[in-house]
Amino acid sequence: MLALLWRLGRGYRLRPWRSPYLRWRIETYWGIPADALDRRSFWRFVWGRRRDLLRYLGWAARMRRLSRA
Repeated sequence: MLALLWRLGRGYRLRPWRSPYLRWRIETYWGIPADALDRRSFWRFVWGRRRDLLRYLGWAARMRRLSRA
């Protein structure tokens, strides 16, 4: 799961709120406008949705393992 986080944050590991991919995911699935995301709102979102995000990371890791098999 940590490897997936590392891969998703590529190029933005120290500033994940600036990642176009993460902004797109948040806007698409939770309806928060990507332009409205700053450091504070990003971390508030991550903390508030941590269970959903962990479930997604688990699913993505399983899908990655299955695709390699």
